[in-house]
Amino acid sequence: MKHLSDYNFFDPEVLVCPYEFYKLAQEQAPIMELPSPSTEAKLFLVTRYDLAIEILKDTRVFSSNFSTLLAGKEQHDQELQKIAAQGWPQMNTLLTADPPEHERFRSLVNKAFTSSRINKMRDLIEQIVDELIDSFIDRGKCEFVSEFAVPLPLKVIAQQLGVPQADLPKFKQWSDAFIARLGNLLSREQEIECAKDVVAFQHYFHDVIESRQKQPQDDLITDLVQAKVDGERSLDTAELLSIIQQILVAGNETVTSAIAGGMLLLTNNKEQMKLVQTDISLLENFVEEVLRMQSPTAGMWRVVTEDTKLQDVDLKAGSLVMLRFDAANRDSLKFLEGERFDVRRHNASNHLSFGHGIHFCLGAMLARKEMQIAYQRLLLRLKDIRLTQEGYQYLPNVLMRTLKHLYIEFDKASGTTSSVINTTRISIGGKNNATNH
Repeated sequence: MKHLSDYNFFDPEVLVCPYEFYKLAQEQAPIMELPSPSTEAKLFLVTRYDLAIEILKDTRVFSSNFSTLLAGKEQHDQELQKIAAQGWPQMNTLLTADPPEHERFRSLVNKAFTSSRINKMRDLIEQIVDELIDSFIDRGKCEFVSEFAVPLPLKVIAQQLGVPQADLPKFKQWSDAFIARLGNLLSREQEIECAKDVVAFQHYFHDVIESRQKQPQDDLITDLVQAKVDGERSLDTAELLSIIQQILVAGNETVTSAIAGGMLLLTNNKEQMKLVQTDISLLENFVEEVLRMQSPTAGMWRVVTEDTKLQDVDLKAGSLVMLRFDAANRDSLKFLEGERFDVRRHNASNHLSFGHGIHFCLGAMLARKEMQIAYQRLLLRLKDIRLTQEGYQYLPNVLMRTLKHLYIEFDKASGTTSSVINTTRISIGGKNNATNH
């Protein structure tokens, strides 16, 4: 039997399959000091649900302003400084902002992310889902990540932002770069490439912002351009770029991971797949259970602002805390048999995959709707979904739980073309859309 000391959290093999490590950590050291790979600050890993909640509630002691993780590298690297100078400064607006600044920006984006705007998107999402399924259903197989899980949320967020579908590959590249930088484990060469991607993103959307200022449209960027901070001033370019960057990442990377992870769970749990296919009313809870089990945002940073004590562990000011949502979401003290996938789990929606408190994900409603519609159509149109010999592969990443590829095959359900499905719309997107944890 392995001991906790046998594991290195930053080992790619552990990041790809961390659950035995998490179980040991929760039992032996739920607040565990780690060797810090690229910073002088002490680094702690928190794996238990109740401790994660305690940290997420205390925004004064546990700050979200971890942008210094990136800024520190630029201060000591002239080439990174030179690249960054070609764009706009990174601003703390949503993910990396604390009160009261966070509330100010959050209120502006909430106005642009209204339930009425998202509810209008149902027809669009259904259309995209069916077109994607149509592209591979007659083959009886597909590489599910690239053929479905990646393009669906990318197409949806591109439509929301009002930018051309032809530029989707750029958005994917830029999103990958943002995620990689936050992981804080890049080589210098990778840092340089990611920094270039960030600047390319900024110049692209700077042009879009200028266009909306001159000619408003019915899209999210226009809403942001027209929004006022405290009712007095518009967002400046750097603030707008920061918010768009976070919407772009949250709007596609996490949904891709959740959709792909859900398909893998189904192929490994045939009896659960049958339950949902025979009782589609389980669909909403199935989505919550997928979010709990897959935790697309596997972890997130917090910075300790003053000397404090968490449980019986002393944390010095300046220490970094890595919250492991994918560990907390399987904590047996919160979720009975937390390692078991159960579409009927009564408290599945108590997961932390959308965060908790003031940083609760503003795109949660849209993510849930995309997942619900996607699986409604997939489970109606595809039968006996199974892994092929090529199988699947996860990408090692500190922050994200991401499948690189997932090869499936299936039988085509009789009489379920996209046109037929349109006449059998199932009511979804109700109670759980407003769930707060």
